[in-house]
Amino acid sequence: MDKYPDHASNLVSLRRIEGQIRGIQKMIEGRKYCVDILIQVRAVMRAIARVEENILEKHFAGCVTEAVMGSSVKEKENKLKEIMKLIHQFRAV
Repeated sequence: MDKYPDHASNLVSLRRIEGQIRGIQKMIEGRKYCVDILIQVRAVMRAIARVEENILEKHFAGCVTEAVMGSSVKEKENKLKEIMKLIHQFRAV
């Protein structure tokens, strides 16, 4: 396995999100209705959450699994610390 998983499959989603962001900017510049803007903002947030979920899933399926299945106790400990740090960061949002 490569050192890091390939996340290129998320690029299509990220480009779509980028377009949505530009659309929201135009809505704001065009002084569109608040609720319409909020609906688009929420759609972007859901799309970003899906990208985040995809990357996290690959991290667990690849990087974490590789560390846990390996023989290095230190690498396992480091990976578990990393997971705990991620959980704390995600809960702080």
